[in-house]
Amino acid sequence: MIGPQARHLLGVGDLTAEDVERILDTARALARSLDREVKKLPTLRGRLVLNLFYESSTRTLASFELAAKRLSADTMTLRSTGSSVDKGESLRDTALTLAEYEPDVIVVRHPHIGAPHLVARATHAHVVNAGDGKHQHPTQALLDLFTIQSALGRLEGVSVAIVGDVLHSRVARSLVEALLLVSAEPVLVGPPTLVPRGIEALGCRVSHRIEDISDADVVYALRMQSERMQAGAAFVPSLREYTALYGITPERRRPGQVVMHPGPMNRGIEIDPRVADSGASLVTTQVRSGLVVRMAVLYDLLTSPAARPAALALEVA
Repeated sequence: MIGPQARHLLGVGDLTAEDVERILDTARALARSLDREVKKLPTLRGRLVLNLFYESSTRTLASFELAAKRLSADTMTLRSTGSSVDKGESLRDTALTLAEYEPDVIVVRHPHIGAPHLVARATHAHVVNAGDGKHQHPTQALLDLFTIQSALGRLEGVSVAIVGDVLHSRVARSLVEALLLVSAEPVLVGPPTLVPRGIEALGCRVSHRIEDISDADVVYALRMQSERMQAGAAFVPSLREYTALYGITPERRRPGQVVMHPGPMNRGIEIDPRVADSGASLVTTQVRSGLVVRMAVLYDLLTSPAARPAALALEVA
């Protein structure tokens, strides 16, 4: 839970339904500030948000940096390339070093599961998980909920078909948990080799037939994550065959469905360019949602519960 009793956002499991509702409401209020001529708010002036990224990123890193700056926080970004990590420094020693700068929030992206938890144990800062291996990506799940709610006007009862490489996707795991938290209905669709065994235990449905996306309100295409696949492992016979069986094409999308993708997209593989660029696509909307939701997460971590509603109303007015 993000609140007075908790310090971190390490996974969707840290959240309650009430937390999600509060963060989405805050993001909605903050979104109004994006339409002003002067977009910066004074909320986090004097605070330090440190981005610690051990994996390549465009959307997540850019949105966390801009989110902190739009709230007037100081920012500092450290990538593994070009840092002491190249010289063999451990994550724990890096965290202990950065802790001496007294950051208020450390945003961590790392290829190994549990890395943000290690940083949380090594520092006094609030820690936000920006993706750890194929484990969790909670702010992506929150921005996806915000996008769906904004597009459809509701979350409860919304059916979301999550299609593709579920096995290697932290986005899929986090999104399933978040959808269940708000009483939405996730269904995972993909080849048997790319859907983890037993994942139904989370409470979602599983299908291996692409035709089953027809009943969904939202079709959520996942990227084929070749960088997380073991060398030599054949999860699908070929990308061409995967596309033929599971690619999201105009013919497979029924009227009224919206389409999402966490990015970066492999156009022509998991999603047809005609779908990605259509009026049904919410892909660019997700990028804008990422900014306001990450602003809301930082705001929620660093402001007292009693001050939140009144202070925010004054700032975004």
